Amino acid sequence: MSLEYAILGFLNYLPLSGYDLKKMFDISVQHFWQADQSQIYRTLAQLTEQGLVEKEVIHQEDRPDRKVYSITPSGQEQLQAWLKIMPPPKPDHSAALIQVFFCGQLSNEEILTKFESMAAMMKVVLQRYQQVPTQLEEYKSMVNSQRETFFWLLTLDLGLRSIRANLEWAESIIEMLKNGKVPAK
Repeated sequence: MSLEYAILGFLNYLPLSGYDLKKMFDISVQHFWQADQSQIYRTLAQLTEQGLVEKEVIHQEDRPDRKVYSITPSGQEQLQAWLKIMPPPKPDHSAALIQVFFCGQLSNEEILTKFESMAAMMKVVLQRYQQVPTQLEEYKSMVNSQRETFFWLLTLDLGLRSIRANLEWAESIIEMLKNGKVPAK
């Protein structure tokens, strides 16, 4: 349900094509929300049917026609109403934590390999998150609002804190395994 509101939020800044929306997702909110191109186009069609966005077809000579979407007043009302409510909590599901829960059935060497891989992956994610402020620069001028970009960066701050905490946790387990602090039975 939130994908619709994410799209409305972006369109509230300025009209965008589906392709431009995908770029916005990939650069600005990738650290907590992913959407593939087909989801975006499907949702744009639904929002158009509901009268929350309008589509303008721009004819191009050397390329396919460009479809640009803009938010309607009704879409703005829906977005504002949604921003004021607290979304329902989402139950946590983590395949990785289920695996950790049952890791006692593996050898210490297998567990060490698993956590070293996990820590390496988290370092890659951390590097990607650290690049987000630079990637956001071109979009800051779109909204021309320090207030908006302040809140954008708050989401990144939480993402960075979370991944750093997860990395610290994984590295502490690696250390316990290397120092023989994991019970044998």
